[in-house]
Amino acid sequence: MNLLTRNPREFVCALLALGAVTACQQPEKPQQAYDVAAFYWPAYHYEPRAEFLFPVKKGEWEIIYNAKPKEEGHAQPKVPLWGYLDEADSADMDKKITAAVSHGVNTFIFDWYWYEGQPFLESCVNNGFLKANKGRMNFYLMWANHDATTYWDVDNPSIDSVIWKGGVDREQFDNVADRVIEKYFKDPAYYKIDGEPVFCIYELQTLINGLGGPRQTKEALDSFRAKVKAAGFPGLHLQGILWSALPSTIAGVPGDQIETQEDVLKYFGFNSLTNYCWAHLQNPDGDYTQWAEASTAMWTDFDRDFSIPYFPNVTVGWDANPRFLFKAGYITNPAPEKFAKYVEKAKAYANAHPDQPKLITINAWNEWSEGSYLEPDTVHGLGYLEVLKRAFVEND
Repeated sequence: MNLLTRNPREFVCALLALGAVTACQQPEKPQQAYDVAAFYWPAYHYEPRAEFLFPVKKGEWEIIYNAKPKEEGHAQPKVPLWGYLDEADSADMDKKITAAVSHGVNTFIFDWYWYEGQPFLESCVNNGFLKANKGRMNFYLMWANHDATTYWDVDNPSIDSVIWKGGVDREQFDNVADRVIEKYFKDPAYYKIDGEPVFCIYELQTLINGLGGPRQTKEALDSFRAKVKAAGFPGLHLQGILWSALPSTIAGVPGDQIETQEDVLKYFGFNSLTNYCWAHLQNPDGDYTQWAEASTAMWTDFDRDFSIPYFPNVTVGWDANPRFLFKAGYITNPAPEKFAKYVEKAKAYANAHPDQPKLITINAWNEWSEGSYLEPDTVHGLGYLEVLKRAFVEND
């Protein structure tokens, strides 16, 4: 295959190498000592498959602006300072990218979905981020492979009613692998560690169940790695989300005693861990500082229990009440100045682990429906982003 048919853009750039090279160059990313990666929930645009949930075609914004306080003093609804942007519009996404990069968030981790043989909520990445980014920040995918349930339906929030199953068989797994390699891993902005594209899996147990067991899952993951190498990368960096959906034991592996989460991760060949949010670690109900202290105190346990790198997570807050008719527990008194303490704690953790990348994950860029977002609102303005700017841009 010649250069033109393999990559027309590279061919044009080669022709211009002696002259107008600026037409092919990407803007330089700001240099930071730390990679700050914010999880991104891509539900704030029109998704035809979700129209039965969001008939106004605004995505989950519809439950945000219709939210009501469940008790006196309950801070609902949350009101975005920028208005109800359409993240699948590249102009609106440009605003987000510009704010992120200038405040030290140099990576988005997109929640990525695959249901019934096709992607879901992908327009945010394809039509919004990839068209607007122009090389300014990195991104990678977390395969949010949980069941889609009527938990998403504010009028019928029952986790017992499944809309789409998150588990996949081997044929669908191979389709997922092929798609992410071709469509995302090959993008120059895709986040890599030691040259290996990072791919995060949300629910390992769901993956095992769908593929039929641990042996079949290991075979599928090994095949994924082989495909990544065949695509020209040194390997695949497989990242796990550390919570209850990461099993602590698996049965049916001949000759192996797999009785801890560490053993499970070794068996499947995972390379690193992080958390999605503190709500997976400690009950999200009550004072922010108490919740944060209990959650970050667990980092010592993670160091003891796991041999692969753990990347610390800092969570902005938690209040998922917009999704429910009933009152759910929520975090009270979150504030940028409190958040700042745990950002510094994450930096200290990264500094204390010099043999691993200085990657810190944040929940989240825009989890408005769960009350955990860096995007500015009418209460704190850009306060949370200013915390990150002071920590990662001005003090680098």
